Amino acid sequence: MRSGELVLRVCSALVLAPLALATAYLGGWLFAAFWAAAAIGIFCEWLWLVTQSRPHGVLVTGIACIASAAAIAAAGHVPASIILLLACTLCQLALAPQTRRLWVVAGLLYAGSIAIAPILLRSDPAIGFLSIILLFAIVWSTDIVAYFLGRAIGGPKLMPRVSPKKTWSGALSGTTAAIVSALVAAAAGGLAGTLPLAVLACVLSVSAQAGDLIESALKREFGAKDSSKLIPGHGGLMDRLDGFAVASFLAALIGVVRGGFEMPGRGLLVW
Repeated sequence: MRSGELVLRVCSALVLAPLALATAYLGGWLFAAFWAAAAIGIFCEWLWLVTQSRPHGVLVTGIACIASAAAIAAAGHVPASIILLLACTLCQLALAPQTRRLWVVAGLLYAGSIAIAPILLRSDPAIGFLSIILLFAIVWSTDIVAYFLGRAIGGPKLMPRVSPKKTWSGALSGTTAAIVSALVAAAAGGLAGTLPLAVLACVLSVSAQAGDLIESALKREFGAKDSSKLIPGHGGLMDRLDGFAVASFLAALIGVVRGGFEMPGRGLLVW
């Protein structure tokens, strides 16, 4: 990457990261609005990528669905928000271009999960904020360390047909950094269970990297370099949040399975 692009990437991160942290700390409707806006932006990028247009009916119903699902989740009714999201896929099947129906539905579910999963984790009254911070630590450290050490060390490619620049050295370095970052965040938050949390960090780091590869495969399928030009140095929202999308979904799933919808943060972090 050229030095100018790297500067843009760093400057964008210095704006977006504090904003994400501030809304996570404040929680409530501001946090929900932040992730609803991100999800709507991602849906618009996905729709443009897979259809090369923005079909009016699909766009309007998709935005309305994501916004409504986020609001319902923020009001404490996450199961209802998930049901709404699934129900809206039927509308999308009817409205989407015939050759792109499954792609459009996949985009709605993908974007919707980015809205609902962080809201669900943050809703835990005891450690919701800590669960978001730990998730940020895992995804961000994975991304940053994999990017820089992967290029510095080089070596065998991870999946050259999907993402030619990614290496095994970067992937392993990113996962190691995620484990360290998660344990530091957990210790700062007073959490016990070093081994389970290290395994959790490893799993979420791998899932974040899988999310990155999935988005790379999607862009390659439709002949795009970036999902958009919204964020200087990063591309679009999908380019910036691809790893977080998968990691947050998996984290929320683990949290609900172990702690229920009432205590998803505890289910994720207390072992």
